[in-house]
Amino acid sequence: MTAVAVLQMTAGIDPAANAATLEQAIARAAAGGAAMLFTPEMSGLIDRDRSRAAPHLVGEDKDPVLARVRAAAAEHRLWVNLGSLAVREADGRLANRGYVIDDTGAIRARYDKMHLFDVDLPSGESWRESASYGPGERAVVVDTPVGRLGLAICYDLRFPALFAALTEAGATILSVPAAFTRPTGAAHWHILLRARAIEAGVHLVAAAQTGEHQDGRTTYGHSLVVGPWGDVLLDMDDPAGLGFATIDAGQVDAVRERLPAIRHRRPIPPVERA
Repeated sequence: MTAVAVLQMTAGIDPAANAATLEQAIARAAAGGAAMLFTPEMSGLIDRDRSRAAPHLVGEDKDPVLARVRAAAAEHRLWVNLGSLAVREADGRLANRGYVIDDTGAIRARYDKMHLFDVDLPSGESWRESASYGPGERAVVVDTPVGRLGLAICYDLRFPALFAALTEAGATILSVPAAFTRPTGAAHWHILLRARAIEAGVHLVAAAQTGEHQDGRTTYGHSLVVGPWGDVLLDMDDPAGLGFATIDAGQVDAVRERLPAIRHRRPIPPVERA
């Protein structure tokens, strides 16, 4: 049995303030006995004003939020899945990049969001993530104290082939940090997260942004931890804060023995048009 901590936050336009929130969460998670802390997508900055955000969008080696999280992880001897940061690449494009940081502050894994959120919602909201960000090109798993962790970010949730690839690579726990919109969250968040966990019999942790942000957007919250049978172990509802849940690695084996869908997967042949 292993404890995980989940940060639900309302990130704003000041990276220093967001970094302070992350540092406090790392200290509290370690004090609470967690082996690993999970944080949301865009933990370092949420700002739709491109000119205002531009000075804060820097390369990984210069990102102050990443540096402070790494230092806090080392200080408190805690693993951290930093859900994602906006990182400037050498070609000027941005990557929506998640990190797994170990208890010495070393970066054990990086994952760039593969599926970019380009949609027009019935609510009138319009999003074009591809206008600023380039898509990631590889799926990533990494061994951690809570199991072999498969990494995804937000909109990736809607593409089950990614999660099948992660579990084929041995993932026993999945991370889906997010900044889900309220309309899509209310309609699909719980359903999709539970489905991804059920499909392969894995634990799933989804740390989320919540509430009204300084740049005017609103996010859904409801950070979740889901068990391999699809049971909700933690639902943080709307308030920002820190939550804890217990991961029982033995449940993964038990569920996969009871319902071995992952072993029954077969390669899908080309579709035949009748």
